[in-house]
Amino acid sequence: MGRYASGDVVLAAMCIGGGGARKVRPVVVVSSGETGSLLICPVSSSPSTDGVSIPLSLDDFARGGLDLFTESYALAAHAATIRTADVVGKKGTLLPETLGAIREAMPGVQEKRGRGRRR
Repeated sequence: MGRYASGDVVLAAMCIGGGGARKVRPVVVVSSGETGSLLICPVSSSPSTDGVSIPLSLDDFARGGLDLFTESYALAAHAATIRTADVVGKKGTLLPETLGAIREAMPGVQEKRGRGRRR
């Protein structure tokens, strides 16, 4: 559908936890790969019971936003990789500090980013 950058919040078909039916839900793009893949963190109206959840509100968006009546949560423990073809729309872009909090909470993301910078 297009190019997406870190911090974009998009709607994509996916399932949380690797099981169940795929559902179109908001996800945060954590990083994008050269092959058209996106490392994402799903967003839910309920916090995770088995990992870190980062609260999201309209104040966390630099542009756009979600149709929020209550707080939503980025489910850091349920990161996944999807194809850009799975994206059905873009909702907005998070502030850099909000994306940073999500990255810090995701297992293994900080180590991977740190290794890529050393030369």
